[in-house]
Amino acid sequence: MSPQRALPCIAFGVLFAAAALAQDYPARPVRLIVPIGPGGGTDILGRHVAQKLGERLKQSVIVENRPGAGSLVGTEYAAKAAPDGYTLLVGGIFNMVMNPALMKSLPYDPLRDFVPLGYVSAYPFVLVARSDLPASSLAQLVDYARAKPGRLTYGSAGIGTLQHVWGAILFKSLGLDLVHVPFKSAPAAHQEMLAGRLDVMIDNLSAAKAHVQAGRLKALAVTGAQRSRELASVPTVMETGLAQFEGESWFALFAPAAAPAKAVGTLRAALAEVLQDREFAERIERDGGRVLAIAPAEQRRFLEDEVGRWTALVARYGVSID
Repeated sequence: MSPQRALPCIAFGVLFAAAALAQDYPARPVRLIVPIGPGGGTDILGRHVAQKLGERLKQSVIVENRPGAGSLVGTEYAAKAAPDGYTLLVGGIFNMVMNPALMKSLPYDPLRDFVPLGYVSAYPFVLVARSDLPASSLAQLVDYARAKPGRLTYGSAGIGTLQHVWGAILFKSLGLDLVHVPFKSAPAAHQEMLAGRLDVMIDNLSAAKAHVQAGRLKALAVTGAQRSRELASVPTVMETGLAQFEGESWFALFAPAAAPAKAVGTLRAALAEVLQDREFAERIERDGGRVLAIAPAEQRRFLEDEVGRWTALVARYGVSID
């Protein structure tokens, strides 16, 4: 065969191999990057998703924790990974929305560098107070705090966390002057509240509900659009009419933006099946959350809306991590 005739054959062979590879996806284990250390809520959710996703892909989905600099190290790693569909990311409001809202320079751009594969779950936050605080509703807290400007404290798991940022936005929108006290973790802040040394905190309902249900803390309002089944007697912030505040902490799976369309489609279909798994949904609901199923055509718009909304609120109320 002449070289001239061999070249088209070689090219055809390469294209055929590439097409076969695409058809066989996934042909090897998939890595799921969790940009937070092991043992926390993000890691636990990631491992649960990985198990269910692997069952449907008939291929191992291996969780790889890459913590550091908050969530920056792992998220940047996923953004720069080979866009072949074999490296995915557990993303959420913390690294896909709050980081760009709070940081002037990021090593990644959520909208440019990633494609959403599907949203998984959403969890409301709850405003809790120490049990002996003389306020048992949001209205009473507002009155009490206004009478003591600069004297009440609110806790968080650290500067830049949702507890800090949402607390600052909520209290400033209510015209309150509270002192932020950051801790190294949410449980550490909870202990200070239980000991009566910290006044209030806005925290994930899944983390705080046990203390509320046991009467160790008081729940004043939840941040979701609707009341939580776990704390059915507690009104939403919007219900109180005192502030226009609504938010949930959500989680999703992402791939590098240039991932093959075939892989993206396969992953989206498999994740959609996971969200319909009753055992999976019940586990999320037991933690105080809900399954967050968003159609593929709306997934990017949801992220755009979240980035725009929280970036505007952070700027409006002057929330800073400096």
